[in-house]
Amino acid sequence: MEGGSAQNSGHPSSFDKSRVWDVKPLRYLVPVFSSPPQAPPFVCSPPFGPYPPGFTPFYPFNVPQGSQNLHEVPNPSQANPTPMPAPLRSFRTPFPGDSNGDICGASAVDEDGGYVSSRKKGLSSGLGSSQKRPKKSRDVEFSVSGDYGNWMTESYAGSFSLAQQDDGNRELVCSTLLKFDALRRRLCQLEDSKQINSGATKRADLKAVNILMNKGVRTNKKKRIGIVPGVEIGDIFFFRFEMCLVGLHSQSMAGIDYLTLKGYTEEEPAAVSIVSSGGYDDDVEDSDFLIYSGQGGNVNRKDKEVADQKLERGNLALDRSMRRANEVRVIRGIKDHMNPLTKVYVYDGLYKIQESWVEKGKSGHNIFKYKLVRLPGQPSAFALWKSIQKWRDGLSSRVGLVLPDLTSGAEAIPVSLVNDVDGEKGPDHFDYISTLKYSKSFNLSQPSSNCHCRNACNPGVTKCACIMRNGGNLPYTSTGVLVGRIPLLHECSHTCLCFSSCKNKVSQTGLKIHLEVFKTKDRGWGLRSWDPIRAGTFICEYAGEVIDGARATQEGDGEKNEYIFDTSRKYNSFKWNNDPALFKEASTDDSEEFKLPSPLIINAKDVGNVARFMNHSCSPNVLWQPVVYEQNNQSFIHIAFFAIQHIPPLTELTYDYGISELEGRRRKCLCGSSKCKGYFG
Repeated sequence: MEGGSAQNSGHPSSFDKSRVWDVKPLRYLVPVFSSPPQAPPFVCSPPFGPYPPGFTPFYPFNVPQGSQNLHEVPNPSQANPTPMPAPLRSFRTPFPGDSNGDICGASAVDEDGGYVSSRKKGLSSGLGSSQKRPKKSRDVEFSVSGDYGNWMTESYAGSFSLAQQDDGNRELVCSTLLKFDALRRRLCQLEDSKQINSGATKRADLKAVNILMNKGVRTNKKKRIGIVPGVEIGDIFFFRFEMCLVGLHSQSMAGIDYLTLKGYTEEEPAAVSIVSSGGYDDDVEDSDFLIYSGQGGNVNRKDKEVADQKLERGNLALDRSMRRANEVRVIRGIKDHMNPLTKVYVYDGLYKIQESWVEKGKSGHNIFKYKLVRLPGQPSAFALWKSIQKWRDGLSSRVGLVLPDLTSGAEAIPVSLVNDVDGEKGPDHFDYISTLKYSKSFNLSQPSSNCHCRNACNPGVTKCACIMRNGGNLPYTSTGVLVGRIPLLHECSHTCLCFSSCKNKVSQTGLKIHLEVFKTKDRGWGLRSWDPIRAGTFICEYAGEVIDGARATQEGDGEKNEYIFDTSRKYNSFKWNNDPALFKEASTDDSEEFKLPSPLIINAKDVGNVARFMNHSCSPNVLWQPVVYEQNNQSFIHIAFFAIQHIPPLTELTYDYGISELEGRRRKCLCGSSKCKGYFG
């Protein structure tokens, strides 16, 4: 009787406390962020009145007509004017020039190459020590889809500079990345040989980006929402600074990049890109959505006190982007299968933030969670990586697999044969060999001699005969990456006293990349890799039978011409090095070519290796380099292939076949490049 009366009265002291157990856990609740105030219903009235009773005009219509304070006044004669959304209230956000707004704002490199904090110096890494920190600018370039984006573009066109000259393109993006990595490799080479002072750090990537920033070698400088001109889905990056240079993600360390937009009464942050690299407890297994953890709170730091994350900076930007439904670029950091201690960053396309919430992390403190959903209709990127991983683990069979290993064990890593185009069961029969077959050795102008290094050939050691034959520099970095193309590269041989793991024996150690021979749609069989390939990485050599010019003329007709490699053909520029002017080095002869004692002609029709399947391209991603080393006390030249640029997985590997002086041997080119000459061979 008493309980019933209390229940009906709603008195809090008699509330049934057992009902609280029906409440859902916190992680399932609607976001805890404060909701923006509701906008009044839109009234279709002339911009400056008269207005119906009870309606109060909002900015900019509450400004007297003719006021000079307006950024832009909508045209009253415009049909069906777009309604202005209510302003979103937010906390004050940092300027774009702070540690979460600057281009590469996390760090800089001083004049001596040392690592310094941008907070201490007041610099971004794109500025020299004599330059002042840039003032906050409203010149923000953006591209927002949807109704909100259309309204912002039309209503605030006068508040933003859409500097079209700042837009990049594919060629400019690729050339910027090539310059960065070429300069980085050269810096690595100089540091390894102790020709430059390493300063406080040996991070060649930091020094390279500092040089390029100061020289203005970059593109897409202004932040934008949506697509970055010249950057394609699936592009890979081995350094965070590469993304800074091409405008994909301007933060060298922070995972959330954002810009600040001008609202009605205050500034609003908008997220433009995120990097999910495993530093936080993210759910990254699904290729269609991503559960992303907010930043801050020291949740991934063991040396600092952990605290609740706050709704500020990048977290606030993600919250506001969820409300306005703008696109966010997603870059996923994936462990490099070739080097598990490093990551490869993969641009996975545009996502939208679907929902957010707060939950307790492993540390027991609150962290923000955001669910991002990938927009449909985009090329696959991360999904492709997940498929390859399943093939490696044997969890999924390869569609169209013909042979698991066409080398029959001749290579340490199997080379699969795949055809998912038609019913052809494989190429014509040939004997697989992993290196060249020579009938006689070359007579070098400078006879080779063994080095006497007891452990490994160290850069800068003038007593190493092999290094001295390469101009005094080790041609490879400490990670085994080719620094630059040279006329003739001398490697140590098995008769040298150095270890078999010497960094000057790169092309002799066989395949290190999981390659795949596959059937193309219109160019026969081709070659590609399961692994991401860093620029300068050794891929394979061209194996086959070395023949003389007379025999090449006889066998060069018909189908055998498809498998002839001939150094006497005309090729594009042999140069593939850094720009000496960027590093204040003396310029070399631009007409420099490879130097062989006589033309090298290889026939891979009857005997060969995976290189025989590489197709021609007028815009190749692979180059060939003459390499000489001893075998059975005789010197032999080999043709080794290296990556020109970073190559994503399952991208066809191509090189320049060159052009013969005999027009009758030329064939129609189907490479599809914008620079296609129309023929090759």
